Amino acid sequence: MSGAETAVVAQRPVALTVLRDYISMTKPTVQSLLLLTTVTTMYVAGDPSLSLVFLTCLGGALSAGGAGAINHAVDRDIDRIMSRTADRPVASGRVSPRAAVAFGTLLGCASFTLLALTVNPLAAALSISGLFGYVFVYTLWLKRATPQNIVIGGAAGAVPPLVAWAAVTGGLSGTAFYLFAIVFFWTPPHFWALSLLMKDDYAKAGIPMLPVVRGEDETRRQILLYTVLLYAVTQLPFCAGGFGVEYLIASMTLGAGFIYCAVRLLRSAERRWALRTYLYSLAYLALLFVAMPLDRFF
Repeated sequence: MSGAETAVVAQRPVALTVLRDYISMTKPTVQSLLLLTTVTTMYVAGDPSLSLVFLTCLGGALSAGGAGAINHAVDRDIDRIMSRTADRPVASGRVSPRAAVAFGTLLGCASFTLLALTVNPLAAALSISGLFGYVFVYTLWLKRATPQNIVIGGAAGAVPPLVAWAAVTGGLSGTAFYLFAIVFFWTPPHFWALSLLMKDDYAKAGIPMLPVVRGEDETRRQILLYTVLLYAVTQLPFCAGGFGVEYLIASMTLGAGFIYCAVRLLRSAERRWALRTYLYSLAYLALLFVAMPLDRFF
């Protein structure tokens, strides 16, 4: 093997590492659930073409990925302190903060341009508002300022159903806002269950998450409160005539399971119930949104 060939082979692992780092900054695991709510909402709103679904999801992924990359840069100081995030690309020094911000900005601009040109301006505006909300409202302001950070900041993560509805219909309706509200009220119990598991890390980093500021017992009570509120909100689309009996059965069954987990978590300080509630919340939202288009089809 020649010297040039050896150099090329040696560079491949480095290139793969850089590629993995940039992909990881877009938070693909988090995006998977956001994209699921996008796709299912689009089929609730109408009968979109596969190309429209693809372009809307691509635009949404670019926007969410841009927000994630900028978040990596802004939160690099606290990421270094917490064991769960210490090896993130920017926190570990593998990617510079300037490069992460430039990458995130590029993705955000690409998202807006793509959606505006191939879907419609409203979908583009809503998508970029989600990026702005996550970066400027949640990351730069609320996260380090108040234990209610995830409650208010959760609105950014609830934008995908609005983008999806706008992409299919060109506007927004009451059902679209109901779906937004479902994700909005789902976010606190979902994230607070995780924060119970990560309490020590948040305390070490000085982040005023609810378990750190108000204690674990109060956090468990708030999880139950928001889970009950979520259950009530999920019934609104049925009451308004947006969905049928199939959706009602799914929402009641899934909601009862979520409330059961929250009650068990309230009664038990064991970490396993915090983990089970967190994992159930992921399955809950996915199954609930899958039930929506199925209700329309059947």
